[in-house]
Amino acid sequence: MLPNGFVQELLSRIDVVEVVGRHVELKRAGTVHKGLCPFHGEKTPSFTVSPSRQTYHCFGCGAHGDAIRFLMENQGLGFMDAVRDLAQRAGVTVPESDASPEERARAAEQRQKQASLSDVLERAGQHYRAALKANPRAIDYLKGRGLTGDIAARFGLGYAPPGWRSLASVFGQYDDPVLVEAGLVIVQGEDEEQKRYDRFRDRIMFPIRSARGEVIGFGGRVIDDGEPKYLNSPETPVFVKGRELYGLFEARTALREAGYALVVEGYMDVVALAQAGLGHAVATLGTACTAEHVAKLFRFTDQVVFSFDGDAAGRRAAARALEASLPHAADHRSVRFLFLPPEHDPDTFVRERGAAAFEQAVADAVPLSRQLLEHSAQECDLDSAEGRARMLTQARPLWEALPDGALRAQLLDALSERGRIAQADLARLWGRRAAAADRRPQRPLTTGRDAAQGGRRQRELPSPANPIVGALLADSQLWHGLAASQRDLLLALDSWHGEAIRWLDRHLENHGAQPWPALREDLGADECAAWADRARGLIDRAEMPPAYGLPELQQLVDNLAKLRQQERSDSVKQAVMRQPNRL
Repeated sequence: MLPNGFVQELLSRIDVVEVVGRHVELKRAGTVHKGLCPFHGEKTPSFTVSPSRQTYHCFGCGAHGDAIRFLMENQGLGFMDAVRDLAQRAGVTVPESDASPEERARAAEQRQKQASLSDVLERAGQHYRAALKANPRAIDYLKGRGLTGDIAARFGLGYAPPGWRSLASVFGQYDDPVLVEAGLVIVQGEDEEQKRYDRFRDRIMFPIRSARGEVIGFGGRVIDDGEPKYLNSPETPVFVKGRELYGLFEARTALREAGYALVVEGYMDVVALAQAGLGHAVATLGTACTAEHVAKLFRFTDQVVFSFDGDAAGRRAAARALEASLPHAADHRSVRFLFLPPEHDPDTFVRERGAAAFEQAVADAVPLSRQLLEHSAQECDLDSAEGRARMLTQARPLWEALPDGALRAQLLDALSERGRIAQADLARLWGRRAAAADRRPQRPLTTGRDAAQGGRRQRELPSPANPIVGALLADSQLWHGLAASQRDLLLALDSWHGEAIRWLDRHLENHGAQPWPALREDLGADECAAWADRARGLIDRAEMPPAYGLPELQQLVDNLAKLRQQERSDSVKQAVMRQPNRL
């Protein structure tokens, strides 16, 4: 943590116009400077930078902040990296934090480890690129897929030779544990029986870059008919699949020019679309789309189009993308779903039919509202009361995930029409249950000694989310041990628990894992004021066991998921029982 007052002192020495102007073409307009917003696609400038306030603001997408936030959002820097960048420009030394020597040592060790991993991955990428140039078979494969040398260079494509230990020619110490931690080398056996070999062999290599352009992992595709078809780096301290998107670094400019992001399923789809002039495509990394993916995309554009194969697997992937998108589907944003013919993926479609045909398919994509209605009605007989009740059961958690606004209101009307229930009745039915759920955690509980004091001491009823939030604050390293679906569930929690989880997620991304005493002090920030006392109370009042491990935490999250599902099921069952005559 930085000493109090340092950040404000640093910002007072920095001109936000100069910082932003390095990345955005600005023109003076009265007392402010204007330009095209770097966070969403637009043709008419709505992005302003104020020298007097030392802030930027976009009237189109709402992006707002100071010089530090601009570097974090536009360049993908963490908080401390942004501070160091500005301090270097201002000729200021970043002071030592007021953390303990042990905490500073751990933070320095973590930064050093990340730097070592990034260096190792970059060197491996250089090796793969050189190997591609020397391998006619790999070059012919890429040419056969319609790719040119320019597009291969743009994406840093390479080739992993077939040998078991080709990286030994790059790294003198092939037994260096960093190679294993970076996901480049696999170790089998123990002690003298250990065997080490390259993870990627005889594969076209796709480097995965962070928003800053650093290599954080790889995807490898077989040239022939081997299995698995695609092989990805494992998760590491610098690579978390549920956060990163392949091609985002390369697509940043094209995203703003096209006005929308196209999300596909494979690396080759991204590269093939870029070859066809559609450079605004990105891909998830062997995992379902997460809320973090969607949030990251909405930093660059207000419109997202998901492209999936038209088969059953594609429909399942679309369902997951729909769920991840709903919390971010504000009225000024657009989410659409494109389903290609079963015989095509984006790569084959654009090569066979051309970019214009693909863009027309995008124009005809299904809007989020219709996808929600169709998904809710799956396997439901809408000609029967039971089928309509099931449809509403499936629709409710999706509808409730939407932010308040015109879209949410219109979908309630559409669902009531499909369910043959008056909108007022459906709103009352769902609203009453939701209101009751919101009230339960806040209802005061007064017993024993509290009652003797006239109810002056009150506390909230325990929530099943309490031990989860407490465990994560007590040991924040547990967060990245959770599955992506578990993290998504917690990030979407309502009430103060969700606010705490979302804050912790941002804090980990910017500062890394920290012990509870350091986190406790950081809870003094203004953004935590509404819930900080509750969070501190979970640990200070020992409302949770003091040493939850990852297995126990995972079980708690699974239990919470089951409880939420049961509550939704009970809600609709009660709704149907209250409406006996609406058949």
